[in-house]
Amino acid sequence: MPNQIFSLNLQLSILPGFKIRKLHDMYPNLYYAVKDLFGIDWNFLHFINSFGFFVAISFLLAAYTLSLELKRKERQGLLQPEERKIIVGKPASAQSLMLNFIFGFLLGYKFVGLFLSRGPLAANPQDFIFSSEGSWTAGILLALLFAGLNWWDKNKQKLPQPEERKIRVWPHDRVGDFTIYAAIFGFIGAKIFNSLETWDDFIKNPIASLVSFSGLTFYGGLICAALAIWYYARKHNIGFWHLNDAAAPGLMLAYGFGRIGCQVAGDGDWGIINSAYYLDQAGKVVPAGSADIHLALVNNASFYLSQFGSLEKVQHLSVKAPSFLPTWMFAYSYPHNVINEGVQIAGCSGQYCSQLPLPVFPTPFYEVIVGIALFFLLWSLRKKFVVPGKLFGLYLLVNGIERFFIEKIRVNSRYDIFGFHPTQAEIISTLLVISGALLLILLKKKPYSSSLH
Repeated sequence: MPNQIFSLNLQLSILPGFKIRKLHDMYPNLYYAVKDLFGIDWNFLHFINSFGFFVAISFLLAAYTLSLELKRKERQGLLQPEERKIIVGKPASAQSLMLNFIFGFLLGYKFVGLFLSRGPLAANPQDFIFSSEGSWTAGILLALLFAGLNWWDKNKQKLPQPEERKIRVWPHDRVGDFTIYAAIFGFIGAKIFNSLETWDDFIKNPIASLVSFSGLTFYGGLICAALAIWYYARKHNIGFWHLNDAAAPGLMLAYGFGRIGCQVAGDGDWGIINSAYYLDQAGKVVPAGSADIHLALVNNASFYLSQFGSLEKVQHLSVKAPSFLPTWMFAYSYPHNVINEGVQIAGCSGQYCSQLPLPVFPTPFYEVIVGIALFFLLWSLRKKFVVPGKLFGLYLLVNGIERFFIEKIRVNSRYDIFGFHPTQAEIISTLLVISGALLLILLKKKPYSSSLH
């Protein structure tokens, strides 16, 4: 039973009165999930990419845990508020009204337009967003609504004579800013590092590579987001090591939870071939005989040659699933994956009709389990680390170790460095392990201070 449930091939009744139906193998976006589970055809759900959906939730979880930890440190007197001077009682400015009008129009024209559209581009949100299509009615209505709300809010607070006031802004009040900075610079960094990792594909079509929402490198996002947040924290006099410690458990939770999206959507972040299994004629994962893997490689030579250049270079490892665990945990073909990688699925028509010719290790699933387990480890230890920065050092250490070992069974581009052939993630994870170990060793016990940067 677990095998059918987790490979999403189970025929079941979700609720009384719902028709039993066969679940979609993978869910590139929420449209397929809702349609397969409930039989509801909501076209606008094409817009909500499964990977992006889980990434968004992971950001919210990280923000929530960060807020909890910042408040705890504030109660302990480890972090102090920043005083700011603001002018209250002024009416809405023309610039503010115009910005709200433009933002409302873009939101209505494109995003609401996407939800309402039933044109061919609606099936591919990325193409729709970068096209000229949209809803003028929704755009104008939302533009007027946003500008009107801005005017109403400012008019409600208007004073006969605007006055200057001092307010106190605590670090936990800035969690929203931290989240926005992390999202924007994390996406930019993830795209840059992914382009470096897949340079040949980037050169062929750089614009499509940069604007695509697939192909994201976690460590690139982590590095760029960390630099942006470091600058923001320094600007607002927030103790950087205390901030790092507060963020460490949430970062681990976000990483583990975000990998659910990789697994559910099939975004290409999977492992090498598990040569203990192959796909039979019905597309089912079954134990492989001595000649089955070679025959499957030969029959799908064009696919593997495009990736590895030679069939001899195809990476694989033979591991059989224990009898008490489902096979999909060790060998999965990612049918209907979001990037259309692999070969055509027999009898399938539509946008997502590909699966891998040979099953691979579902490495995103492994990282979900390990990432969430490491979150609970860091969360349970957070009060025991009294030296600022040491909890973050432990986070770097365990994060680097986890990723270094998972790279051993993942498909990734490799560099040639003095006879060694590491992946980008192996290089960065090694640096993280070294950095984490140095922080744990070198950071000395000091009195807590909110000015510790």
